[in-house]
Amino acid sequence: MAGRSVWKGYISFGLISVPIRLFAAARYSHIAFHEIHRSCGTRVRQQLYCPHDKRVVNREEIALGYEIRKEQFVLVDPEELKKVQPPSSSVMEVLQFVKLNEVDPIYFETSYSAVPEEAGQRAYALLSKTMAGLQYGAIAKLTIHQRERTVLLRPYENGLTLHTLYYPAEIRQAAGYGKDNPKELRKEEIHLGQQFAKGLLKPFHPEQFHDTYQQRVRQLIESKSKGQGGPSPEKSRKLAPVVDLMSALKQSLAAKHSAYPKANPRRLRKTA
Repeated sequence: MAGRSVWKGYISFGLISVPIRLFAAARYSHIAFHEIHRSCGTRVRQQLYCPHDKRVVNREEIALGYEIRKEQFVLVDPEELKKVQPPSSSVMEVLQFVKLNEVDPIYFETSYSAVPEEAGQRAYALLSKTMAGLQYGAIAKLTIHQRERTVLLRPYENGLTLHTLYYPAEIRQAAGYGKDNPKELRKEEIHLGQQFAKGLLKPFHPEQFHDTYQQRVRQLIESKSKGQGGPSPEKSRKLAPVVDLMSALKQSLAAKHSAYPKANPRRLRKTA
């Protein structure tokens, strides 16, 4: 398992406890740039500066503080924070099981792989197979990164994946989202829209999709490192709001069919 575990503890359900470790299941990947002093090409450094003492301070001098009034802080020691941690900081107790299709993905925040310790492999396998057979997920509480989170454990590829969940108050509602369109759609428009969608229906294979912008950034870096110019910009389509929905749908279907012409059937000759 690549990387360091971010949490170590137990999954508890009934009288059974499963020792596990959590590892990040996915990680954001991108090309990182450093801030460079343009005149000399040297990487600049950020320093911790105290405006009261008017000097740069070392990392060892830094404490945690919570602002109670403007520029007035209560200092808190990391050891004091450990003393007030709830039981969920080491034991993840299953509170209930849920049907997986009842949990909207909008609540998913961060994903982790739950890996069992050797002593808990049989109990882990029992929990995983039970949930996979029933298509259930398990709701539990977990304290991680100084926050107690509601989490969902679900079966995934012969193991258990854990998702931290947003609380309802953390789900943002955009102004105007979900409001009914005052103009009703015609049945013909819905039928054409469904035809177009069905024509593009394919199995989901995530390995087929790539970040083309990052690829072009790499090309730019490689070209500039060789003293060459960057790649030419790609032309993007100019879009405008659709006025005639039926006409646009029909043209979309026609363009899709022309892009994938049907092969002409050939008669096969009989062979001896």
